[in-house]
Amino acid sequence: MGIRRTHGERDGARGERARGDAVRGRIAGAGTGDGPLSSAVRRSGPYAAFRDVVYRIYERRVESSLPTAITPRHVGVILDGNRRWARSMGIADVNTGHKAGARKISELLHWSTEAGVELVTLWLLSTDNLNRPAKELEPLLRIIENTVRGLAAEGWHVKPVGALDLLPDETARVLKDAGEATSNAPGLIVNVAVGYGGRREIADAVRSLLVEQASRGTSIEELAESLDVEHIAEHLYTRGQPDPDLVIRTSGEQRLSGFMLWQSAHSEFYFCEVHWPDFRKVDFLRAMRSYAARHRRYGT
Repeated sequence: MGIRRTHGERDGARGERARGDAVRGRIAGAGTGDGPLSSAVRRSGPYAAFRDVVYRIYERRVESSLPTAITPRHVGVILDGNRRWARSMGIADVNTGHKAGARKISELLHWSTEAGVELVTLWLLSTDNLNRPAKELEPLLRIIENTVRGLAAEGWHVKPVGALDLLPDETARVLKDAGEATSNAPGLIVNVAVGYGGRREIADAVRSLLVEQASRGTSIEELAESLDVEHIAEHLYTRGQPDPDLVIRTSGEQRLSGFMLWQSAHSEFYFCEVHWPDFRKVDFLRAMRSYAARHRRYGT
């Protein structure tokens, strides 16, 4: 599955984090843990300017060290931590976090294009998220709709991925319209996973396969005898696309939570500590560098 790291890779990552923490500590006056207000102050003014200069220098250093010959074709991203980001900023309305996260998406897509990535899958809403209270879910759906409209307007090739039948009619329509309007757009393909769950996808794929075979007069016994993994793969939401080479999850959680369960059998995983709205290009480049250092053996 590719989630293990070599000792050298782990030590290097720890050393890098330690150096970054030391820089941030010196800039912040050794970090007193003095709450959201001081955190907000440090995000602006002279501190922010100095911090940005430091990160740009470090960003260029990481980018220059990337091997250009080893780039993932397909990157899946679990955009996690919007609500926790808002709370860490002392903001009660979690939709502020969702909006900040939505603004980050365009940056990620440009970074991916620069790196030579061909396909990005964005997990925007899971099937489990549909159980959230209406007062949070409905604004979130509006944010997703506006985000998808924006991606289409920017010219990205948008492809909806998920159980659209579980979504409100307006949300499903926006996703379908964006997909149809951009189906011939060149360049990076952007899967927008909305109402997506890995188990649901596999169940839908099997259901679609059974219906297809029944229409051809195939009996259950005949299907059972000839069934192969490729038959199911041909009915996934992502049929015809390469499986994700790299899956990135933000906010420090180290689990897939049902993301692309079938497709991620041989994926490499990169877990990033920052919440999604704070995800920077240097974090993306670190993920690319980590991927390039892996040895993908596919069980051999």
